[in-house]
Amino acid sequence: MLDPTLDAITVDGVSKRFGSLQALNDVSFGIHQGEFFGLLGPNGAGKSTLINAIAGLLRVDSGKLSILGNDVRSDFRAARQNLGVVPQELVMDPFFTVRETLQFQSGYFGIRNNDKWIDELLDQLNLADKADTNMRRLSGGMKRRVLIAQALVHRPPVIVLDEPTAGVDVDLRQSMWRFIRRLHAEGHTIVLTTHYLEEAEELCDRIAIIDSGEIIALETKQDLLDLGLGSKLLIRATRDIETVPLELQGKVVRCEAKDLELSFHRENDSIMEILDRLRAASIQIDYVSVVNDSLQDVFLRMTAKQGGS
Repeated sequence: MLDPTLDAITVDGVSKRFGSLQALNDVSFGIHQGEFFGLLGPNGAGKSTLINAIAGLLRVDSGKLSILGNDVRSDFRAARQNLGVVPQELVMDPFFTVRETLQFQSGYFGIRNNDKWIDELLDQLNLADKADTNMRRLSGGMKRRVLIAQALVHRPPVIVLDEPTAGVDVDLRQSMWRFIRRLHAEGHTIVLTTHYLEEAEELCDRIAIIDSGEIIALETKQDLLDLGLGSKLLIRATRDIETVPLELQGKVVRCEAKDLELSFHRENDSIMEILDRLRAASIQIDYVSVVNDSLQDVFLRMTAKQGGS
């Protein structure tokens, strides 16, 4: 029985240096049980280093990490039993079939007679017709499905998905997310890293953004979106726009023929004032629309401030 007072994952003052590179710098946060948690950051931000540390695959210089209260170093066996990790890299033994790979993984966790759950994983991940196929004969997308099945074969309460949909087709992405949503609904904690920010925006309850080895934001999805307070003002004029008033030129995102796109800050800018300035410049407006910031907009703005790419 899980203890509801424990975080699913606890990261406490974790630092890691590789030579002159400070990959993680005093990182601390907790992921609650049952959360769908997003860990986002640009390339080289420290996401993979942190995940490898959580999985016990590298030793940090300082700080502590635990899975459901079990330290990943001193209580490694218990921590690993509670954790399933889907890595970015396609790493697997080419000499086994898909089913043998999952049976071997079950044995690693001391689980016997696991065929019923293996069959369900094969079915849910559209691998049933490949069950007896040798791993080296699978496509990259099929191999990634097997990695997901391997991570789930021991039914871990905490699941980490490190770029799970990188390079996979739309059908796999949709079927995989249906299954992951089901696991989340059943109480599993899901941690997602992805460069497809629309996935994080759709799926995650709370999001951390890491850049240059430090957590620069840790908010609910809605609070994070509200941090930007930004929008785009889309304007269609009745005829081609020749000039934009000088005081609005710093807000221009795009100006093509009759279409004008302006950046818009909900706290500081007045839509009516902007429209009045345009009309004063003899720009007759036919249509106006406001498009709120997406998670990608907020992410790019925040990581740009940090010098991220």
